[in-house]
Amino acid sequence: MKFRAAVLHSPREALAIETVEAAPLAPGDVLVRVRAASLCHTDLEVIEGQLAYPMPIVLGHETAGVVDRVGSGVERPRVGDAVVVSWNPHCGHCFYCDHDQPILCETYLSLGPKAVQFDGTTKLSLAGKPLHHMMYIAGFAEYCIVPADSAVVVPREIPFDRACLIGCGVMTGFGAAARFAHMPVGAVAMVIGCGAVGLSAVQGARLAGAGAVIAVDLDDGKLRLARDLGATHLVNAGSEDAISMARQLTGGRGADCVIEAAGDPRAFRLSAEAVRPGGQIIWLGKVNVDREVAFRWGSLMGEKRIVRSSYGGARPQRDFPLLARAYLDGTLKLDELISRRIRLEDINEGFAALKRGEVVRAVITFD
Repeated sequence: MKFRAAVLHSPREALAIETVEAAPLAPGDVLVRVRAASLCHTDLEVIEGQLAYPMPIVLGHETAGVVDRVGSGVERPRVGDAVVVSWNPHCGHCFYCDHDQPILCETYLSLGPKAVQFDGTTKLSLAGKPLHHMMYIAGFAEYCIVPADSAVVVPREIPFDRACLIGCGVMTGFGAAARFAHMPVGAVAMVIGCGAVGLSAVQGARLAGAGAVIAVDLDDGKLRLARDLGATHLVNAGSEDAISMARQLTGGRGADCVIEAAGDPRAFRLSAEAVRPGGQIIWLGKVNVDREVAFRWGSLMGEKRIVRSSYGGARPQRDFPLLARAYLDGTLKLDELISRRIRLEDINEGFAALKRGEVVRAVITFD
């Protein structure tokens, strides 16, 4: 089977639209006809050489579509099901899976840097040579082959361009606030960084019952969007003091929970300074794994708790349908996260706009 995909041949090069070939489905595989795929900063990091993967590779990990075929032994999903694809397949029986930490699954972590599928093989080829898969999906294509457990069935009523957002950014931000933070009703929460992940954390904090949600960013447009999604207080960190705002709302203590979603050393430091003694810090952003980030030691004292989360405590089979239904009943807002809809052929300009900070999410749609 042949179809089009955006292929990255080398870092710092433009993606090329190529005709690729898919291998036959193995037992447990699912072929998804991609209907929408969103551009994420993690994809951009690979393009720019900040996140190393073997090349050539098909990027894309925020993906939704329709099940086109299934391999032997697959009972669910079924052909015709609408699905959101999870990038965290896991074995279910290693040390970390047994300890309810599927994001640390030993097979998942060992195969991920090799950019192969979860069975250790590549499913795509170009001119007879193997293509690599980013994050077990390779979603910037007309079709993708994924493990059955990664194709999570969601209500057919949710539009695919909104459904795909659930697969990464929304799950990560919402889950951090609603799952990881254990936020008490009436808490004062701060979210640093108002991209797709941070804006989803704003919504998660609101729905978890926070009494105040402080949104922090350098972009006034994104701050206004944060207000529309539930932030009660806005701070432009370029000209205003987020720490003072947190203390002003808490009798001088600081925020009960700070969720960092900016991926910048300044944001990591701010999270530690702005949280109260005994408060919770959740880091969602990231910098290069070999980069050092310095802190004032006193900012880490006072029984503060720091957690780094990659996927917001996701349990996709539970959470993706829940988030889809929350969108359909009006509780969760997703329309506002989409700044631009583009064709596959426009993917390079979409990433350029993402790098310039012009979009929250640009979404590739396939007719």
